[in-house]
Amino acid sequence: MIAFDQVTIQYDDAPAPTLRDIDLTVEEGELCLVVGHTGVGKSTLLGAVNGLVPHFTGGTLYGRVTVDGRDTAHHPPRELADVVGVVGQDPIDGFVTDTVEEELAYAMEQLAIPPATMRKRVEETLDLLGLADLRHRALHELSGGQQQRVAIGSVLTAHPRVLVLDEPTSALDPTAAEEVLAAVTRLVHDLGVTVLMAEHRLERVVQYADRVLHLSGEGHARLGPPVDILRTSTIAPPIVELGRAADWSPLPLTVRDARRTAAPLRARLADRAPAPVRPPAAGDRPRLLTARGVTVTYKRVPAVRKVDFDLHAGEVTALMGRNGSGKSSLLWALQGSGPRRAGTVKVTQARGAAGTDPHTVAAARARTLVGLVPQTPADLLYLESVKQELAQADIESKSADSARTILDRLAPGIDDTTHPRDLSEGQKLALVLAIQLSAAPRVVLLDEPTRGLDYRAKTALIGIVDALAAEGRAVVVSTHDVEFAARAADRVVVMAEGDIVADGPTTEVIVSSPVFAPQTAKIMAPLPYLTVGQVEEALAVGSDGGKNP
Repeated sequence: MIAFDQVTIQYDDAPAPTLRDIDLTVEEGELCLVVGHTGVGKSTLLGAVNGLVPHFTGGTLYGRVTVDGRDTAHHPPRELADVVGVVGQDPIDGFVTDTVEEELAYAMEQLAIPPATMRKRVEETLDLLGLADLRHRALHELSGGQQQRVAIGSVLTAHPRVLVLDEPTSALDPTAAEEVLAAVTRLVHDLGVTVLMAEHRLERVVQYADRVLHLSGEGHARLGPPVDILRTSTIAPPIVELGRAADWSPLPLTVRDARRTAAPLRARLADRAPAPVRPPAAGDRPRLLTARGVTVTYKRVPAVRKVDFDLHAGEVTALMGRNGSGKSSLLWALQGSGPRRAGTVKVTQARGAAGTDPHTVAAARARTLVGLVPQTPADLLYLESVKQELAQADIESKSADSARTILDRLAPGIDDTTHPRDLSEGQKLALVLAIQLSAAPRVVLLDEPTRGLDYRAKTALIGIVDALAAEGRAVVVSTHDVEFAARAADRVVVMAEGDIVADGPTTEVIVSSPVFAPQTAKIMAPLPYLTVGQVEEALAVGSDGGKNP
């Protein structure tokens, strides 16, 4: 169905090809998962399937890419629209209408599908992706996760034979992600649709893949069964990392298989308490932000309901909850520029000092009180190069580290001359995060900061977050990434329908939840292990040097 024949892609002014001598075939009815670190060329490979590369992006494509027998060099994207459906990293970029129902119907209108068929497919897709209650909602009013589901639905209604998905679950909560992946799997198994999917959150998708394509970062690729590729790859989900640490063979790819394999490991570690994921608090943690009765509404629809919220110095809080639960609305209300119908927010910069509402001060001053990285980081990028963005951040910075230093710790290798809009979503996020952190605000709010980041970049982000907390700042991370929350947060706050329904230490909140528990916690239950690192540390103190029986 999809064939790459000795394909090399070279962008203008790039020192080396993004992809080099790629030779592979993806069969009909196969789900192929594309993995690799941020910036290795996953989006470029996906773009070559429907002709966006090089017809739209520029550059030179050597070799031949064919989809259902059509050579993409001679068929631009519009001539492949009936065969290939594409969902990009940022759903907003692909929207062309105003409401959910109109967006689902748009692609079919362009393909001249009869109205009766269009109506039937729209209803099926609304039910398939849980969008029925949102059918008349304006797209700009939806949460990021809801927008992602609409974007996927708008492609599915056209019934393409090939579906190209670039991080389809990046903005979805765990339950919504499972629903979307279950729908994609049904398309593969029941209708024979070929799916090429790039995703950083491998813990969500690897069990569904027929084969894995690993991009190494030097332009080369390796294709094979998931177990074979992930055993030696530089990127792997926690379940595989745990299998490597415990020397399991074959490596399990599902929690069910891993729990069965892990029985001897659980018995061995039953009398060993796991080390804390994060070091315990040293000394007093003064309160930096106090929010009381915060209420946010949109056209009389409540998004946040009389929330009381405190943040303390040196504390990292994960804000979790399903899509549309009010997380982003709460963050913007705390930051000061978002709507706030009622309630108060006070940020304290020194012990005993009167609190300041960031909504009432100038923007430059507010940045030193509360910094926020939005879900769509490109909204904050407006200059012509990465170097200019970083230089402007340093002019306004109070951080000991330059913005360039922070960026290199998050996502190494981003060239100074690159235009910010040409970066991948993960690279854009890393750039904006570096810019915001350079202002050294007392309170840092991160709205889905791991979206588009690979495991290596997430580990670097945890280091940044830890450093901010060690400097006495309060950090809030709104996230659906349960693996990141388990490793990064001291405290977890769960929201539902605008209310806070759970608030407590990370271990207590997420281990007790079947939805928010990380893979390691599910595999090791009832033992209170959250991360692979905790298991590795427990094994290391064993008398036999950590080998699994």
